[in-house]
Amino acid sequence: MTILVTGATGNIGRKVVDELLARDVRDIRALTVDPGKAALPAGVEAVRGYVRRPATLDRALDGVERMYLAPAPDTVDEVLARARAAGVRHIVDLSGEPESWWGTVARAVEASGIAWTHLWPGDFMENTGVWARQIRETGTVREPDPAAGSTPIAMDDIAAVAAAALTGDGHIGRAYWLTGPEKLTRAQLVAELAAALGRDIEFLRATRDETIQVLTPTMGDTATWYVDNVLTGLDEITLPPNRVAEEVIGRPAMTFARWAQRYATEIFGPGAGDSP
Repeated sequence: MTILVTGATGNIGRKVVDELLARDVRDIRALTVDPGKAALPAGVEAVRGYVRRPATLDRALDGVERMYLAPAPDTVDEVLARARAAGVRHIVDLSGEPESWWGTVARAVEASGIAWTHLWPGDFMENTGVWARQIRETGTVREPDPAAGSTPIAMDDIAAVAAAALTGDGHIGRAYWLTGPEKLTRAQLVAELAAALGRDIEFLRATRDETIQVLTPTMGDTATWYVDNVLTGLDEITLPPNRVAEEVIGRPAMTFARWAQRYATEIFGPGAGDSP
């Protein structure tokens, strides 16, 4: 059974490859724009291609039975047409509820006639990385509301759910809303990062414009959208914590404290993000 992982060098796709290997899957094909630089584990077949350029996919799809589909709303219909023609039987997609922007992917997958499993994650723990520059440079985080909360999930756990769905038929026709195991305020997230880094990080209440200003060096023009559409009304758009990931993968989902202990130095520590 050949499994194709699209976006295989991306944040989640690369972790899906590792999770499949951990499940003793050996016939893994990894889609990447540059196989020579992919640095994938031994035994994983790296194939050149990109979901935003569907014409590059035919070789990668040859003989594939199951596929992890990274989100590409603009090209998803053509990608799915090529997958269907190649005989793909099951797609596990990273998307969102039908009414959302990422819901374009979920709707297209369902309309394709291919068996499907949807992964609908909420906030990623890795999204705290937008604070990295100001933490390193100023030891502070500036946002409007320290009490606003979310239920972030680790990309490790999303990838583990994807691998479970790709290797078992019991997940076909299921849409998994994925959250972390707890709701944490913005101030609590900062405190957990400080504890993991062993340093003081101060949360400073900031205006909308001040927040946009400190995030722009990291996020560019996206900073305004992020402040107005994510940080504003965060509690209203956040799902309650659930244990869906834990139930699918058969182990406790990662807490933010554990995630911070594992990744905080890499993302927020001295020298992180510096050019080589």
